[in-house]
Amino acid sequence: MGGDVLNRPCGGQFESILEAIGNTPLVELQRLAPNPDVRMFAKLEGRNPTGSVKDRVAKAMIDRAEAEGLIAPGQTILEPTSGNTGIALAMICRRKGYRLKAVMPDNVTTERSQLLAMYGAEIVYSEGPKGSNGAVELALEMAEADSSYYMPYQYGNEANPLAHYNGTAVEILEELDEVTAFVSGLGTGGTLMGVGRRLKEHDPETKIVASEPMQGELVDGLRSLDDGFIPPIIDLSVLDRKIMVSNRDSIVWTQKLLREEGIFAGVSAGAIAYVANRIAGELDEGNVVFLIPDDGWKYLSSGVYTTDVDELDGLETTNWW
Repeated sequence: MGGDVLNRPCGGQFESILEAIGNTPLVELQRLAPNPDVRMFAKLEGRNPTGSVKDRVAKAMIDRAEAEGLIAPGQTILEPTSGNTGIALAMICRRKGYRLKAVMPDNVTTERSQLLAMYGAEIVYSEGPKGSNGAVELALEMAEADSSYYMPYQYGNEANPLAHYNGTAVEILEELDEVTAFVSGLGTGGTLMGVGRRLKEHDPETKIVASEPMQGELVDGLRSLDDGFIPPIIDLSVLDRKIMVSNRDSIVWTQKLLREEGIFAGVSAGAIAYVANRIAGELDEGNVVFLIPDDGWKYLSSGVYTTDVDELDGLETTNWW
């Protein structure tokens, strides 16, 4: 990387907040790398306007719907979310003049509900124990019962992976000539599918690795495919490996990111960092890139950043990721 690209994500002039989405920093994590010949890089998606990678997806889905004439100002958009996609859509809808109804598990952290309300979204709560799968189920029922809703449906919308194919992956390749492995969480599958396809076109040897929650664990934003719902946009052939991560390890590594590298990240980032470190430990050399989906602001009320993992209340019942 040459000096001419340093701090590029911090600069620029944009005609609106929507144009400021993307071009997030790629930061090397020297303290967490297990081998001096293996470099670990984190893509800091919390630097997007509403603080998560989902700004990319929400913008791509709304842009596509507008281009295809599927929505009109004043229309109500309906979307199942664990928080971040809903918040991103709420900001974009407020900016563009749409109403938003977000369907979300009732056991997410309070900050996510507050942010949705702040941007003017209406929240419909689904059963918390069902996780994001329950939100999907309820939203699909609502959409079927009322045809006036437009549901972008991030789980089945090709604009989701394309946002990463045309954006996130290109930004990574602008900074690194070689990506030995890319690690991201398995949520809708959009990041892994979009980035994975683009990186494999650049180098078929690049390994695409999914960080996946244990079956039945409540993980905000991520899912276990063993729980029965495989988003339509997921093509499992793009994945080289899936590695399961417990809630406990996710929190331990979220705390490690903060203490070792000064990176204040959401809990799904801990799960992804855990897997990235494991992959890095198996290599002799190369670059391992992983995605940090959001900052930790939405999770402060959980106590994750200041409480020992053994003393955390609701370790198994809170929707963390």
